Amino acid sequence: MEKALLRAEGQWHGSAAGRSGQTRTKMTEFWKEHSKEATVEEMMLDSQANELTQYELPEILSILPCLRESNVLELGAGIGRYTSHLLTKAKHVTAVDFMESFVEKNRRNNGHHSNVTFIRSDVTKLEIPKNSIDFIFSNWLLMYLSDEELKTFIKKSLHWLRPGGFLFFRESCNHRSGDTKREFNPTYYRTDAQYSHLVSSVDVEEPEGPKIGFDIVLKKKVQAYIEMKNNPNQVCWLLEKVSRSSDSQNGFSTFQQFLDNQQYTNRGILRYEKMFGAGYVSTGGPSTTKEFVDMLNLKPGQKVLDVGCGIGGGDFYMAKTFGVEVIGLDLSENMVNIAMERAIAEKLPSVQFEVADATKRMFPDCSFDVIYSRDTILHIDNKPALFKRFHSWLKPGGQLLISDYCCGEKPWTPVFETYVKQRGYILYTPPQYGKFLTEAGFCNVLAEDRTAQFIQVIETELERAEAIRKEFIEEFSDEDYLAIVNGWKEKLARSKSGDQRWGLFYATKD
Repeated sequence: MEKALLRAEGQWHGSAAGRSGQTRTKMTEFWKEHSKEATVEEMMLDSQANELTQYELPEILSILPCLRESNVLELGAGIGRYTSHLLTKAKHVTAVDFMESFVEKNRRNNGHHSNVTFIRSDVTKLEIPKNSIDFIFSNWLLMYLSDEELKTFIKKSLHWLRPGGFLFFRESCNHRSGDTKREFNPTYYRTDAQYSHLVSSVDVEEPEGPKIGFDIVLKKKVQAYIEMKNNPNQVCWLLEKVSRSSDSQNGFSTFQQFLDNQQYTNRGILRYEKMFGAGYVSTGGPSTTKEFVDMLNLKPGQKVLDVGCGIGGGDFYMAKTFGVEVIGLDLSENMVNIAMERAIAEKLPSVQFEVADATKRMFPDCSFDVIYSRDTILHIDNKPALFKRFHSWLKPGGQLLISDYCCGEKPWTPVFETYVKQRGYILYTPPQYGKFLTEAGFCNVLAEDRTAQFIQVIETELERAEAIRKEFIEEFSDEDYLAIVNGWKEKLARSKSGDQRWGLFYATKD
C-alpha cells in the first residue's frame, strides 16, 4: 500500500514542508485559471456540469445523515452548488472555499439565508473550535491535498466533530473525470482503496479517554457518472467519528479492517467462491439462492436490499431473472470491490454495490419491497435493533428473507466456544432469532432450523472439492486446498455435534 501511495505522488517527493508549499502554490495557480467566471462548468471542470448536477445532486443528498438541528461545515463549497440545499436541512452552514470568486458567487446566491457563514480559507490553514460541528461535507477537495495534508485534515476533522459526528467526502479516483482542457493538473488521483486506508487508519489520542477515529458507514460509486459517462471513478464516503478501544477487533482499528485482513482477504474470498460456486460466498451457492429467492415471488421493478451481498452472485441472479433493482451492501471492501468489477463487466445498471455498515446506513422509511441477507448477520451484535431498521425500510407488504449461522443451546463445547470467539460471531438459536423478528414488528414469521440441509450442502461441497482438487491446487495451492477442506470438515463436525446450526427466516411487514 505504501509503495502505491508513493507512486501516486510521483513528482511530489521532497521535504514535507517543501512539498506542501509547492502543492498549495500549484493548487492556487490551477484554480485561479479555472475560476475566472465562477461558473458551474469551471467549478466542476466539465462541459456537462449542469446536466450532471441534475442527476448527481439528489443522489448525493439522499445518502447524507439527518441534518436537522445540525451545525454543518461545508469545505470546498465553490459557488454553492450544494450550499443552497444544505441550508434547507441544517441549523447552520459554514461554507468554506479558498477562491475569492467562488466565495463571492456563493454569497450572492445564498447570502439571503440567515443560517449561513461564508469563509475564504485554505483548508490546510482552517481552524474550527473543537467538538463544534455535527457534519462535515467535502466535495472534490481531498484530491487537492498531499498525503500528509490529508492525514492532518483527518485529524483536524476528528477534533472539529462532536462525538458521533459525520464526515462526507467525494473524490475523483484513478484519473480525471472532467473534460475541461488543463495546461497542467496538480491533482492527486488516488485509488478508492488508498482513500479508505488513509481515513480508517488515522486515529487521535484524547487527553482523557480512548482514542478516536473514523468508521466507514458507506462507500459507493456515484451512479450518475456511471450512467451518464460510463465513469465508475467518482466515489463518495460517509464516515462516523467513534471511540476506539485498545483491544477492539483483534488488534485492528476497525471491524472492517479485521474482516478484510482475516476471513475475507482477496485470496480467502476466491477460495470460498471456488467451493460455493461462481459468484457466491454463502452456503449452497446458486442452488440455495434459487430455492430461497423463489420463495419471494419477485416482480419486475421491485427494489431489493441485499445485506451482506458478498461478491454479488445472488444480486446478479435476481436482477437478470426477475428484473428487480438491487442495492448490495457489504462491510468487506474486498468483497465489494470484486462485486463492482463484475457489475461493470455484466453491464447491469440495476445492480449497485456499497461498502456499508448496515447498523449505521440510513434509508428512508418504506424504501424496499424485499430485504435479503445470506449468512451475514452472525457478525452483528445488536440484532433486534437491526431488525427494527429492516422493518422501517420495508414497504407495507414487504418481505424479509434471511439465512444465517445459528447455535444450539448452551453449554457449548470448548471447540465451538473458541471458534465463535476467534471469528467474532454473535449467535442465537433459531427460535431466539425468530423471536427477535416478531419483537421488531414483523408478522408471518417463519423460523426454520435448516441444519440438516446445511450438513447435506457441506457434504456435497466436500465431494465437489475432491472432484476439482487438481484444478483447485493449480489455481491456488496445496496449502489453500487443505485449509478450505479442513475448514469444511470442521464445520461439518460442529454441525453434527449440535453446536453449530443454520437457520432460515422469513417474515413480512403489515
